[in-house]
Amino acid sequence: MKMRQLGTAGPLVSAIGLGCMPMSGTYGSVADEDSIATIHRALDIGVNLLDTADVYGDGHNEELVGKAIKGRRDQVVLASKFGIVRGTPAGFDGRPEYVRAAIERSLKRLNVDTIDLYQQHRVDPKTPIEETIGAMKELIDEGKIRFIGMSEALAPDLRRAAAVHPITSLQSEYSLLERTVEGDVLDTCEELGIGFLPFSPLQRGLLSGSLTTSTELEPDDFRAGDRFPRVGPAHLEANASLAQVVAEVATEHDASRSQVALAWLLSRKPWIVPIPGTKRIAYIEDNAGAAELTLSAADLERLDALFAQAQGDRYGGSNTTPNWVSPPLPS
Repeated sequence: MKMRQLGTAGPLVSAIGLGCMPMSGTYGSVADEDSIATIHRALDIGVNLLDTADVYGDGHNEELVGKAIKGRRDQVVLASKFGIVRGTPAGFDGRPEYVRAAIERSLKRLNVDTIDLYQQHRVDPKTPIEETIGAMKELIDEGKIRFIGMSEALAPDLRRAAAVHPITSLQSEYSLLERTVEGDVLDTCEELGIGFLPFSPLQRGLLSGSLTTSTELEPDDFRAGDRFPRVGPAHLEANASLAQVVAEVATEHDASRSQVALAWLLSRKPWIVPIPGTKRIAYIEDNAGAAELTLSAADLERLDALFAQAQGDRYGGSNTTPNWVSPPLPS
């Protein structure tokens, strides 16, 4: 597996990572033993970046990952996240005291002494980012984490956070059909030496072909309904037709659709590391092959045109996942 450095001074990670969220029921049911087997296979083929979060499965995902990496900790760059608090009016918490409580819970569930990349899952609009990052810096000093990351932050917060301590990575949605991070956000990452982890790089299965107009989703699959309009009933057919362009490029390269969509992301910047989520061995094996695929200039031009034709908003219905700019420190 080809490797990339995550940010200017971050860890060396596999060019393709593994998002572990689907192993906790978000894409329908799955047995823990199957998920653990998928993580083991990922490590076997050189995929060393595992991304989880305390909120995935209300702690289940971290516990699962902890079981899977037992005895193989030295093969893993372990990433987790904190800061989304379901069932509360605020929904987010970046207070220093919360950061300290969250890290202890995550370390226990993961059964490790140190988390390599600890990420603020969402910026808390009520807590100045300087306070949150300051608390995370203290965790580095104490050896509980190695690097600081952020998720879904905007450029102003990245700058303020980096003024407190270097930020290793930013995690946000980025794919052929979701490119709003281009411009201000990615430019800031490049300027500050921040690596970028695209989540949902396969547009929740649409670009890989695993989600089609004939797919019957399980009732607990979070893609059902209007939560994600681009793959919802109103726009799935139109956007699935765009995915056919990906299929055509894949056929020309004797590659899979997933490999083409991921190779496009890898071509954007050398510090971009996609983290497609999966719970299946076959998919992690296939995704890993994207690191060996080189797309031509003509391929990239065809693929670049897709975003302008995509239909539907990124989020919809009752799902609200805004980007926040942290309030200023009190004077």
